[in-house]
Amino acid sequence: MTTDTPRRIAVVASIYTHLSHAQHFADRFLVGYPREGEWHKPDTRVVSLYVDQRPQGDQSADRAREFGFRVYPSIAAALRCGGDKLAVDGVLIIAEHGDYPRNERGQKLYPRYEFFKQCVQVFQKDGRSVPVYNDKHLSFSFDKATEMLDDARRLGFPVLAGSSVPVTWRLPDLELPLGCHIEEALMIGRGSSDSHDFHALEGMQCMVERRQGGETGVKAVQYLAGKAVWRAMDEGRWSRELLEAALSRSDSLGGLTEEDGRTQDLLGSGELVKLVEKPAAYLIEYNDGLKATMLMLNGAVRDFDFAARLQGQSEPASCQFFLPPTPNVTYSACLVARIEDMLTHGKAPYPAERTLLVGGMLESCLESRLQGYKVLETLHLGVQYHAPTESQHARA
Repeated sequence: MTTDTPRRIAVVASIYTHLSHAQHFADRFLVGYPREGEWHKPDTRVVSLYVDQRPQGDQSADRAREFGFRVYPSIAAALRCGGDKLAVDGVLIIAEHGDYPRNERGQKLYPRYEFFKQCVQVFQKDGRSVPVYNDKHLSFSFDKATEMLDDARRLGFPVLAGSSVPVTWRLPDLELPLGCHIEEALMIGRGSSDSHDFHALEGMQCMVERRQGGETGVKAVQYLAGKAVWRAMDEGRWSRELLEAALSRSDSLGGLTEEDGRTQDLLGSGELVKLVEKPAAYLIEYNDGLKATMLMLNGAVRDFDFAARLQGQSEPASCQFFLPPTPNVTYSACLVARIEDMLTHGKAPYPAERTLLVGGMLESCLESRLQGYKVLETLHLGVQYHAPTESQHARA
């Protein structure tokens, strides 16, 4: 779809450097991206940029010079393009990467909430609101994230948030039926805490939210580490069968597969326990009784894989969330397509409540770790919403 006046975008970023999230997302609005088998140039124009930090390798000035926009000293100035009224049709908040402190839970304190609130102040003062994309977590704090969505509802603007994992390609192309009965679910991933675990949890959530009755929130969580992870499997707290199904979808098994190319049964051979020196499990109990587990298996896999047991099916449903490698990380283009859809239609293609709940689950799991791996009741995570009719993941 093209218009006589491309939609004007303000980018609000923590940093803008090579392979930062701001570079991945904003660059695609500047130069285009592959979409459904052809090169696609969005009917948009980046007109302003605010960048919070400028470390070595900063690209903001070069991008502004090349593409004809300005870098402004404040978020308000960027949204108003140096004038006295809101002058853009959409905002991208990309506060991922940069030099920020961590709290006692190990969460990096990215200023997503602060960036969002400064945008809200402009909307309120100028009497007009526009769609906002907020990259990854809404906030490290569930309370702050809740306030952000309350602001959006109050002022009537759409918010899209979260990870690229729910919208990337799936191998195989698994779409759980809307309203299905899920008996148990499991996700495996890799990476660091409060970064890659968010991706894995949101990948799991985008699948289980399709269950019968819709999403009703989370009752309790527990974080496990080390040998306690495997003991929980032996005790039946999470499913060995689902782990085997998820591992079967991985294209990045470690051990002998890397050493001499042979395929291997990591779980059956016992090699999984040897390869994963520091396993972690995030145990999630939902309000409707569903139990789901996310396992971080550094050393054994380098991708994200899902499995679930559905009522009436003899074999687990499973898939890999396909993440093409750097430098292009084309899965980011899948999310840019959804952002563009929101800017075009004025409606988020899936609810930000998904990201709200995932952020709350992550915060609570890390609090469980801080409190000595206790089971924590999470009455505050009673987030309710319904999944979109179609999952919105890439298919072409």
